[in-house]
Amino acid sequence: MCRCGRARFVSSIPNRGALPKHLPRVEEIITPESTTCDCGCDRHVIGEDTSERLDIIPAQFRVIVTRRPKYACRSCESGVVQAPAVSRLIESGLPTEATVASVIVAKFADHLPLYRQAQIYARQGVDLDRSTLAAWVGKAAYELAPVYDALMADLKRSTKVFMDETVAPVLDPGKGKLKKGYFWALARDDRPWNGGDPPGVAFTYAPGRSGKHAVDILKGFDGILQVDGYTGYNRVIDPKRQVKIRLAYCWAHARRKLFELTKNSAAPIAQEGLRQITALYRVETQIRSLPASQRLAVRQDKSAPMVANFKNWLEQARA
Repeated sequence: MCRCGRARFVSSIPNRGALPKHLPRVEEIITPESTTCDCGCDRHVIGEDTSERLDIIPAQFRVIVTRRPKYACRSCESGVVQAPAVSRLIESGLPTEATVASVIVAKFADHLPLYRQAQIYARQGVDLDRSTLAAWVGKAAYELAPVYDALMADLKRSTKVFMDETVAPVLDPGKGKLKKGYFWALARDDRPWNGGDPPGVAFTYAPGRSGKHAVDILKGFDGILQVDGYTGYNRVIDPKRQVKIRLAYCWAHARRKLFELTKNSAAPIAQEGLRQITALYRVETQIRSLPASQRLAVRQDKSAPMVANFKNWLEQARA
C-alpha cells in the first residue's frame, strides 16, 4: 500500500512552531534589582517563569589563511624543508569544501539560484561571477559521482523500490528559452514496516518522459517496482528482457480519480469505490510495522478478498 495514500488532516489551530530539544539553549536569568524584603531579610526563590524564543546567528564569512613555513639549516646547505600543500576540492581556488557544500545545499535543497547566491556574497564584498559558482557545482558533482553510483547500486539490490518522474525546466542553449526535462526518482523507504534497509532516493536527469529512460535507469534491478498509472512504465516488463520486473500500481493514484468525482457533485459509484479503498487502507494501518510474514498472512486473509470484490464491483459498474 502506497504511503502517499494516507489521509491528511488540516488542524484549525495555527502552528506557531516548536523548538526541538537538540537545539542548544543559551540561558539568561533576569533578577529583580533587589531581593531584600521590606523586613530586612533576603527573599529566596520559590519558583520561576520560563519562556523560549528562537534565535538565529547570521552566516559569517571568514577567510582561512594557510601558511606553510619553509625551514633551512643555518649550519649547512642540506636543503629546505616545507610541509606539502593540502589537497583541495578546487585547486588554487577561493572556496573551502564547506563553502562549496553551502552553495550546493542552497541551490538544490533550498532552490536558491546561483545568481541570487552571488548577490548574497556581494553584500559581504565578495564579488563572484555566477559562472564561477557553476564551476564549483560542476566540480563537486564530478567528485560526488561515485557516491551517486554507490547509492544507485544499493537501491537496485532492493526487492522493492518506488519510481516517479517529475518535470524539470532546463535551459535550451541558443534558443533563449526553457525546455522540458525530467528528473526520474528511484526511491526506497521500508521504515513503515521496520525494514532493515535505510531509506534512500537517487535522481537521474533525462531529456524526456519516454519509458525507455526508466528501462535504462533500472538496468540491473530485479524486483517489484511501485509506480503510478503512467503507461510508459510498461516498457520495463518486456518479456524479452532477461531481468524480470513486476509492477505494483499505486492505490493512492487510483483513489485520486474517484475522489475528484466526489468533490463537486454527488457520485454514488465513486463514493462506493472510495469506501472500499478506505477499508483496504484500514487493514494496512493495522499491520504497519509488523514483520513481513505477518503482513502477508493478514493481506491474504483480509485484503485479497477485498481486492477481488473490488475488481468484480468495478467490472459491474463499468458494464
